[in-house]
Amino acid sequence: MASHLESSVSRFLPDPKSVAIVGCPFRGGQAKLGVDKGPIRIVEAGLPEQLSELGWQVQYDGHHQFEEIDAENDPPIGKLKNPRLVSRVCKAVAQVVGDHAKKGQLPLTLGGDHSLAMGTISGTLEKYPDACVIWVDAHADINTAETTDSGNIHGMPLSFLLGIGPKVDEFSWVKPLLKPHRLVYIGLRDVDHGERRILKEHGIKAFSMHEVDKYGIGRVVEMALDHVNPGRKLPIHLSFDVDALDPSVAPSTGTPVRGGLTFREGHYICESVYETGCLVALDIMEVNPSLADQESVKQTIAVGCSLARSALGETLL
Repeated sequence: MASHLESSVSRFLPDPKSVAIVGCPFRGGQAKLGVDKGPIRIVEAGLPEQLSELGWQVQYDGHHQFEEIDAENDPPIGKLKNPRLVSRVCKAVAQVVGDHAKKGQLPLTLGGDHSLAMGTISGTLEKYPDACVIWVDAHADINTAETTDSGNIHGMPLSFLLGIGPKVDEFSWVKPLLKPHRLVYIGLRDVDHGERRILKEHGIKAFSMHEVDKYGIGRVVEMALDHVNPGRKLPIHLSFDVDALDPSVAPSTGTPVRGGLTFREGHYICESVYETGCLVALDIMEVNPSLADQESVKQTIAVGCSLARSALGETLL
């Protein structure tokens, strides 16, 4: 597919623009095997070369940097599963992402499960304390140690980043730097009861699929940006879980939910965020190459690549 470079000037990144691909082969935040194979498959599909063609300088340090971290003895803490492993990996990711951001690079983190966002967003906020977060997902990922049913930490990263819920010593390194008014969701359609209460209590803005249907994606993205980044002057961290997309578009993911974003709606979000010139960090999460037939896997990996390209400046004309 021919790509066109939109030379949108970044408000925050120096020229020439440089992207650092951080591969996180990690699955400890949930129970299904295979999501740790997402990053390498996305890279093997040619993402680094594709981003070079868009005019980015691309740094990719391999995907082994977090594999050495283990937590041999990791019994649950309360309900939380693999808490020490998740904590250690996320802390290491925060360090790496923060270092890239401080060097003026845009960290593009490939997951892995969405618990990793505890690390990526912590890293972003180290460099850009006033950054806002656009969280594109079928799920709110804001359960606390109290509200979680499953104990899977990929359903909890935002509660730690916001400092909501009971404190868990193992995660005391996560500074609650994210403010509720700096977070906005797009694509929600599977939200737990406890999470609904949290969103209401903290006044967190969420655009579910109902709003996407009602207003159309153009209006929703505009309203989301108006809420979280009214003058388009703040840095943006875009955290994109591929399960935000309808399973017909991204079948190979761990917790698919019917009635999701179309291919174009997902890409429109990425294109619009790029157009603001405010994007400073990007996560593409929850691509799991072991959960479907080979054709579906290829399709999901290709979508992961094209979402990243759209967020980094690829346009249709």
